[in-house]
Order: sequence, then structure tokens, then C-alpha cells
Amino acid sequence: MNKKRKVNSTNKSNFNPGILVLENRSVFNGIGIGYEGTATGEVCFNTSITGYQEIISDPSYAGQIINFTFPHIGNVGTNKQDNESEKVWTRGVIFNSEITNPSNYRSLMQLDLWLKKNKIVGLTGLDTRSLTNFIRDNGAPKGTISNNRNGNFGIKKLINTTLKWPGLDGLDLAKTVSTKNKFAWKGLRTWTKENGYKKIKKKKLRVVAIDYGIKTNILRYFSNFYCDVTVVPCQMNAEDILALNPSGIFLSNGPGDPAATGRYAIKIIKSLINKNLPVFGICLGHQLLALALGGKTKKMKLGHRGANHPVKNLINNKVEITSQNHGFVVTKNSLPKNIEITHKSLFDDSIEGIKLKSKPVFSVQYHPESNPGPQDSHYLFNNFINEVKIYAKKKRY
Repeated sequence: MNKKRKVNSTNKSNFNPGILVLENRSVFNGIGIGYEGTATGEVCFNTSITGYQEIISDPSYAGQIINFTFPHIGNVGTNKQDNESEKVWTRGVIFNSEITNPSNYRSLMQLDLWLKKNKIVGLTGLDTRSLTNFIRDNGAPKGTISNNRNGNFGIKKLINTTLKWPGLDGLDLAKTVSTKNKFAWKGLRTWTKENGYKKIKKKKLRVVAIDYGIKTNILRYFSNFYCDVTVVPCQMNAEDILALNPSGIFLSNGPGDPAATGRYAIKIIKSLINKNLPVFGICLGHQLLALALGGKTKKMKLGHRGANHPVKNLINNKVEITSQNHGFVVTKNSLPKNIEITHKSLFDDSIEGIKLKSKPVFSVQYHPESNPGPQDSHYLFNNFINEVKIYAKKKRY
């Protein structure tokens, strides 16, 4: 007999006063939700209408406060399986409307309780459209979010805290969120309604994933292709990575300034490319690959954060609708001639994909694992796995 699942969706919290203070001294008042406390970070907005649990638990949001443009956040609750990392690194969240009781058969916990459990400070009842327009016009600002039952915020103190925070430019956050020890991925496939997260038994292809802030669903995609994946710390040297005898290298997504992470990552990536291994990078991994190949990166005014970003594939001239989350970008004129630009954004013409002309090395700025988001770009995993198979076959002879 199946046990009844424990549902906490009917538990309601006592809401506190809440406030958001920006570096230009703008103040937004709201209702405090989630964890009672204060947090400082870069305030950005995300335009996705689904997948808020995956977004909040994405390590790429370390150091950031997420303003959700979709007003109804929390209506499907949360569960134990959809977190994109074991620890939630997001600094804070901002919603327009009150969190309602969830209505979803997979829900185990109401979002407000989940935020408390993960120590995420939140605000609701805030004019998110006004805040989004401010960010659109002025760029992503530094801000401090606070939530306490007494409502004694000390605005001057919050402003000083905000101004003292250094910001993401020049900040290496990958070593903060990366695993401290290598581990073997347990091998769960991507979720299906019929089977949930099903474990694979056969593991044929050996891949090493360098963890700059890797999302769990990326690892699940490798399980779909029967990969034996070892996840390693972002600072592990190339010699130790090669000792694991991989047939492919994956460079993960992650937070912070790629140029700062590149101080140690570039040397490692260059050494792996020189061994002619297939290399595939996503998001921060894409930016680090570009740096290792001689390119440069810069901070964007707004960044790309949402699940509706059109990208043109310059190889086949098709348009993909993509899921994105990044605040830095590879600069156009910095790439050497041996690099081909394979994808570009139809929003702002920025670089969305590159490949090395002479080797099976490529990357994209967006998230083909689509958690959340459209599934137009799954073929990139196929492309990488095909190169891994070719390399593995060569090793046997």
C-alpha cells in the first residue's frame, strides 16, 4: 500500500513587513516572506512564467536577488526533486502577488515554507513592473532586501550596506558554489510523467563535468545518453582530470564574472583542449571556453534571464527559443579566426554559440537542458555525445 505524501501547502505563515533598497537610494516597500533576515546582491529580473523552483535553486543566481515579472509565483508549490542544486545560493526573491496555496499533484511544500527552509529572504506585494522598468532603463543595480517582524529597517544602514557590496564585476563565485570533492553522478534520467526520475543501469561513456555551479538537470541529460559522469571541483588541475580517463569534458554553467574565474580555469581548459578531447560548455562554461581560446568577455547592462529568448542557429539558419540566465557575454571582435560563431541572439545580436574549427570543441550561452524552458536545443547534447562516442572508439584501437 502506498504511503500518503505529506503536503504542507495549507500551512500559512505570519507575514512581516519587507523592504528593498537600491544603490540609488530608491525604496520599494512590500510584505516580507520566506526567511526573516537581510541580504544584499545584484537585483535582476526573470521573465519565465514557469519553473520558479528550478530558477531559484540554480547556482548561477548566487549573489543575485531575482525579481519575477510573472505575477503568480508559487501556485504549484515545491517538491524535493526539482532543486537544481543541493544548496540554494540565491540571495533573495521578489514577487508581485501573494503566494497562494499550491494546486499540483507533485507539491510537497508551500513556496513560503520552502523559502524559509532554504534561508531565502523574500518580498511580495511589490510593484514588480515598476522595478523591472527601472532595471531595463538603468541596468541591474545593487540592492538590499530585508524582512523582519518589527519593521525597523534602518534605511540609511541598508543603503550603506548596499553601496559597500562590491558587485558581481570581478567576482569569482564559481569556487564558492562548486563541489569541494569529486563525486560520481548517481545516474537519474530527466523527469517523465510516467516514470518520474528513473535511474539508469548501464553506463557506457565516461564524461567529466567541471563544476562551476552545475545544474542537476544537465547531469540527468547525460544519464539519458548512458554516460558515466564524474563531477569535479572547478579548480581541479588538468592532470587529475585526465587521470579519470574521460572521453569527453563538460564545462558547466555557474555564477560570477568569467574573467575572475578564468584566472585558474583558462589554464585547465587549454590543457584539456590540447589533448583533443571533445569539450562542450554551457553558459559560464561557454564564456570560459571563449577566454581559453583567446576571446574576451564583458558585463551586460541587463543580462538575459528568461525562457523565451530567440536564438538563430547560423549553421542551419533555424531559430531556437531558448532558456537563458547570464549577465556576462563574449565580446564579438575578440575571437580569433579559428573560432566560428554558431549562434546569435535575435534580441541584441550577441554571441550565443561558438565552436573551434579544427577540433570537437563547442559551447552555447543558453541552457539546452531546458529546466525550465523550451526544448528546442536538446540536439546539442546529441552532438556532444556523438563526438564522445567517436573519441571513445579511437581510444579502443
